[in-house]
Amino acid sequence: MFDHGLVLEGGGMRGVYTAGVLEYFMEKDQYFPYVIGVSAGACNAASYLSRQPGRNKSVTIDYVKHPDYISMRNLVVKKELFGMDLIFDQIPNKLVPFDFEAFGSSKEQFIIGTTDCLTGKPVYFEKKECAPDILSIIRASSSLPFMAKPVNHQGSFLMDGGIADPIPIQKALTDGVQKSVIVLTKAKGYRKKRSVFSRTSRYFYKEYIGLNHAMETRWKVYNDTLDEIERLEDAGKVFVIRPQENFKVKRAERDPEKLEHMHKQGYADAQHTYESMMNWLQASSIKQ
Repeated sequence: MFDHGLVLEGGGMRGVYTAGVLEYFMEKDQYFPYVIGVSAGACNAASYLSRQPGRNKSVTIDYVKHPDYISMRNLVVKKELFGMDLIFDQIPNKLVPFDFEAFGSSKEQFIIGTTDCLTGKPVYFEKKECAPDILSIIRASSSLPFMAKPVNHQGSFLMDGGIADPIPIQKALTDGVQKSVIVLTKAKGYRKKRSVFSRTSRYFYKEYIGLNHAMETRWKVYNDTLDEIERLEDAGKVFVIRPQENFKVKRAERDPEKLEHMHKQGYADAQHTYESMMNWLQASSIKQ
């Protein structure tokens, strides 16, 4: 049972918005006892929980022009649009060191969502249970279809956590979180359309029937989740931080100016809503 928790959406490079929100939280020394994230949300959460201000911005915006970060060359040579070895090995281990010790000793419970390629169902990992493999698990959670390869973890092939459970609010509720602060990367009212590429997965991932089904229905799962979040928000049962406008930032965005703007907006939105959020969290009861 947790009095309050933090739920982080993915979104690829749009995750810089979440990075901006978490940057402000770190400045205010605001840490939630329960944190759950998928894909870019999980990546940002890791540096937040390791108490490394500025790191999320550095490993995305500062490296986005690196030739191995996002490129068609990666896609042709390695079958990965994103340079996953650069992002989940060279950067955290050498270039912008991740503080594994601080992360491991942090008292917060951290849940990372992934998708099982065989079943298409969500698989969740808790920080303490997967500490030695944390980079591999976050890599799996961030392995977007058509842009990265599945990650083999103890015999299970895992991919982007945002496929099976794009905004893991129900998992937070199941885990006993009473008040959830949810960080989204799209403006209110946004709904996902059925992707023209969803059925293409049948040809790319012939051996993964569950993954194919999850990808074909993801748009509906995502929209249904947003409907539920907005219902809970209207009832005062969750607190949502989201962009006030839909930024024209793609999942694989390479324009540092667009990314910088979205990061600043996340920081500003967290700053502007912080007092309201804290009042909501500290209230003795929430509207039923």
